[in-house]
Amino acid sequence: MNKKKDLLQALKFTLFSISAGIVQAGSFAILHDVLGLESYWLSHVPSLILSVIWNFTFNRKYTFRPTNHIARDMMLVALYYLVFTPASALWGTWLEKLGLHDWIIEIFNMLVNFVTEFLFQKFVVYREKKVEALPEQVED
Repeated sequence: MNKKKDLLQALKFTLFSISAGIVQAGSFAILHDVLGLESYWLSHVPSLILSVIWNFTFNRKYTFRPTNHIARDMMLVALYYLVFTPASALWGTWLEKLGLHDWIIEIFNMLVNFVTEFLFQKFVVYREKKVEALPEQVED
């Protein structure tokens, strides 16, 4: 793979993830701090869903080469979140019971999500198919 292309992808993913992080933090703040939802997961899960929609939309279009298989791409991302969402809600609730502040837990979850989602999208959802070079045809 091209190192320059990989670096550009990582940079774009990071920038879009920062914007998704703002969406997630803002919605988490509204649910947790403004509306006063007591349980960590009641604020975390909806804010995560909003962030996922935002991040998938922009990263699909601008970071990774979009495929003509949007339903497949969405299904693969949904499978990732089928594992990540309950796991992050469970360990978040456990960390909350240990006395960690909800915002520390949320930032931790956002960082774990950032790294694992990039790797999943790059190497699973938008993995590049290796195309073997065809031998040149020689005219007789």
